[in-house]
Amino acid sequence: MPSFEPVTAALRVLEVLFALNRLKEASVGDLFRETGLNRPTIVRMLETLIHAGLVARHPTRAVYVTTGRTLELSSGYQKHEEMALAAAPILARLHNALQWPSDVSVFDGDAMVVARTSRSEGVLHFNRRPGYRAPLLGTSLGMAFLAFCDPKTRAQALAVLAASDDPWNAVVHDPERLERLLASVRDNGYASMNKDYSRTSYNGVASAIGVPVLIGGVAVGSLNLMYLRNSLGEADVVARFVAPLRAAAAEIADALAAMRGE
Repeated sequence: MPSFEPVTAALRVLEVLFALNRLKEASVGDLFRETGLNRPTIVRMLETLIHAGLVARHPTRAVYVTTGRTLELSSGYQKHEEMALAAAPILARLHNALQWPSDVSVFDGDAMVVARTSRSEGVLHFNRRPGYRAPLLGTSLGMAFLAFCDPKTRAQALAVLAASDDPWNAVVHDPERLERLLASVRDNGYASMNKDYSRTSYNGVASAIGVPVLIGGVAVGSLNLMYLRNSLGEADVVARFVAPLRAAAAEIADALAAMRGE
């Protein structure tokens, strides 16, 4: 647990930076709609970020962009690189075979971090790049990992999520229901995207199924397949794609194990 209360101004400047990074470029109005912070606060946060060299004003339009210096903020994070390297050729083959995009991810405390994606290569393209944090209880990536990770990791993650007010995290306060959901994932061998998360993040038009990446029977990551709900029903997706998705996850696990000398 933290020893001190967080610095509110620091949290706000980071919130603005995260929002701008997601949007790639944004006006003050765009950031207001994304964060809910008032406009004078957003302007102060942007001026602070400009002073730090992390944000710049567009030279000809009334928008702001992140600078190359933001890359320094992720230079110390390496956990996802091993997974990305192991999964890259397997994701490419999977996309070629199934024609729907996939993400592979690793656990990071309260979310799954996307290590590699094939989204930009297909018809279904959303703004989810490596480094995107997928909610544990909202996404198929998260549920697939939670169902198969070690109990200590799962307990620690759920304790963190208990403080969240996101609708897909409400189930954390109903342990019996949550265990039934996780048991269903284990029995079926795959997880599905939460409908609230689909509505919030994709206006309900997209969904996903996910499977764990297992080494020694314990999840070390997860792999999904995204699809459009008006093109495919979940039953059809499960019938056609769970088996090749699990086979790809097993290939990734073997590649990881080989890299680690296991």
